[in-house]
Amino acid sequence: MLYLTLRHYEYVTAIARHGSLSGAASALHVSQPALSAALARIEAHLGRVLFLRRKGAALALTPQGREFVTAAEALLSEAARLEHAGTGAAPQGRLVLGCFRDLAPFLLPRALRMLRQTLPGVELDLLESDFEDLIAAQLSGACDLALTWDLGLDSSFTRQELYRVTPQALMPPDHALAARAEVSLDDLASQPLILSREGLSIAHMMRLFRGAGLVPAIAHRAASLELLRSLAASGEGIGLAYSLPQSDHSYEGLPLIARPLAAPQAVEPVVLTCHADPAPHSLTARAMAALTQAFKKDATERESEDQP
Repeated sequence: MLYLTLRHYEYVTAIARHGSLSGAASALHVSQPALSAALARIEAHLGRVLFLRRKGAALALTPQGREFVTAAEALLSEAARLEHAGTGAAPQGRLVLGCFRDLAPFLLPRALRMLRQTLPGVELDLLESDFEDLIAAQLSGACDLALTWDLGLDSSFTRQELYRVTPQALMPPDHALAARAEVSLDDLASQPLILSREGLSIAHMMRLFRGAGLVPAIAHRAASLELLRSLAASGEGIGLAYSLPQSDHSYEGLPLIARPLAAPQAVEPVVLTCHADPAPHSLTARAMAALTQAFKKDATERESEDQP
């Protein structure tokens, strides 16, 4: 007789997805003590720890836990397929796609369209956040895939490079540097700068200047891309950003221009990531392949259009 039921597998995958017993219990409509007791019995039966419990932090999957959850998700997906066989019902499944917040308006609509075409019937959830929270969500299993910059990711993450971006210096049209086709790190080091408040982003920008032996003057740290653009358009300093909306006006309507940074070392890749290697033919692996193909195709077409 099998000890573990499909419900037990649902418990474990829900805990991995939500990163906490309380979140999983709410989603499963069970009490938190009951779920905690069930998890303890499951781990005792398996003879291995699936989650690391750390006070004040989300539950994190152990290596054995990640392996178990991958197999459990495949088992639940196959059970759903068998249950709906011959009924015409779409296969069930859920995918959480994360995205760094400055990239979200540019990438998420396209990503959703592609995933709905490739994975019909799959429930798609979005997580728009900063670098650290995206990394934590992937480590905990609350996020399956993320569109982000290659910052702060260690070797345990799988990456697919989608395209590369040159940072832009944002300023009013009457700025002294506006007449130039591009600007250098030396040009910017003598100007008040407006950077993102995001920790990893600031650290990245500062490394660029330090690598050139320069010490920049930071006038403002903006919590959003739109605030950064508005401050630059108002003459508060030169904004530095990798994400560039099509509009040549700030949020409140002031004119704004962008000049590329002439520093090859500053070019950064946009990547699609997941924690560890997804199981072959799994929902995550299929989504990753579809999104990688779509965004790389888009990047190739843009490069062809830019050629003289």
